[in-house]
Amino acid sequence: MRPTLHAFTAARRFSASSSQRIVVAVGGNALQRRGERLTIENQLKAAKDMAPAIASLAKEHEVVLTHGNGPQVGELALERSCAPFDVLGAESQGQIGYILARAFQSIGVDTVPIVTQTLVDAADPAFNTPTKFVGPVYGAKEAEALAKQLDWTVKQDGEYYRRVVPSPRPHEILQLGAVRALLESPANVLVVACGGGGAPVSRVFGDIVGVEAVIDKDMTGALMGRSLGANGLIILTDGGGIWENFGKPNAREMKRVTPAYLTGVKAGAKFPGSMGPKITAAIDFVVNSERPDAWAAIADLKDAAKVFTNEEGTMISKDIGGGDVIWHARPPSDPTPPAEDGPDAVAK
Repeated sequence: MRPTLHAFTAARRFSASSSQRIVVAVGGNALQRRGERLTIENQLKAAKDMAPAIASLAKEHEVVLTHGNGPQVGELALERSCAPFDVLGAESQGQIGYILARAFQSIGVDTVPIVTQTLVDAADPAFNTPTKFVGPVYGAKEAEALAKQLDWTVKQDGEYYRRVVPSPRPHEILQLGAVRALLESPANVLVVACGGGGAPVSRVFGDIVGVEAVIDKDMTGALMGRSLGANGLIILTDGGGIWENFGKPNAREMKRVTPAYLTGVKAGAKFPGSMGPKITAAIDFVVNSERPDAWAAIADLKDAAKVFTNEEGTMISKDIGGGDVIWHARPPSDPTPPAEDGPDAVAK
């Protein structure tokens, strides 16, 4: 039986005494299953599968949902090669926001997507070193030909190649007041904001102008969480939490870990296009939050409801009750390799 809006509202109010404010970030690839075409129908199907896990969190906590847009903005860029990336980013927010709203409304969760602008520094050195993967994957020869023909920068992503664009650090969310107002309103709506990291803009002599970039959605999620005074940041992937010795017979997954430990072992360094930015965003949120008990979690999308019990995924906080890392008590496994643009695992 599908939950109704009344049940959604009642559950949230019933648990208000223990509720937390949480930013939940899902990857753009969560709406594109491996091997499937990036059609609206396929994305809607994936969103409907994803919605109950997020709704279960929103029943008990104040949730702001943000999402990636790598596959979608890349497809839009292929269709409209003359459009600037800030416009394409805004278009992808509208497209994905509508798909998510349909999925959540279908299970009785009132949802409000906001097209959001994120301020970046026009002099950010990231503009000189593109790193953000967008669009489909290509073989080496095809990628090389496209790079020459379209003046793209391409980089290896696993066994394939993809286009990369600049990904500057977010500094300010211009629609934060609207997000806060909706979050604190009596309407009990699920807010979707900062999709794709937000449409990238900069201030030039007082004017707001678009810039050619795609901002990392997890870094913007961390910024939004700190700006809203959130208790936690949850980054949902399709491959679990943070692993040591990823891909090896003795691989093991972290259960709880401190930012200091992750920084010390350079976790995520071997996966700069997937898990690396997620770990950086989680550390950034925990370390720079005004809340001393701020936490972040990285977990599989299907395990969203188990994050609070720490049954699944990896929880990051300054104090984990002694020591710097606690491991899941599981036998060694052979985790699934990272998906393209996919947040899957980390080796130190």
